[in-house]
Amino acid sequence: MCVAVPGEIVRLADDGTAEVDFGGVRRVVSTALLPEVQPGDFVIVHAGFALHRVDPDEARQTRELFRQVLDESPS
Repeated sequence: MCVAVPGEIVRLADDGTAEVDFGGVRRVVSTALLPEVQPGDFVIVHAGFALHRVDPDEARQTRELFRQVLDESPS
């Protein structure tokens, strides 16, 4: 099973990659499958590729749910 956390496009590069913020953790991913993404878009990433754009409100709600679950998890 895969759990997908929405990430926000922070910066686009000329080489077809983007810096994506996953709630404080940033990764460089390929935008080859979603060349139309722009900074501020939320995306689902798998295996280093942005696969799907996500509605911003849905992405924020999902990230908040993950935060709540992590806050309630035993250490």
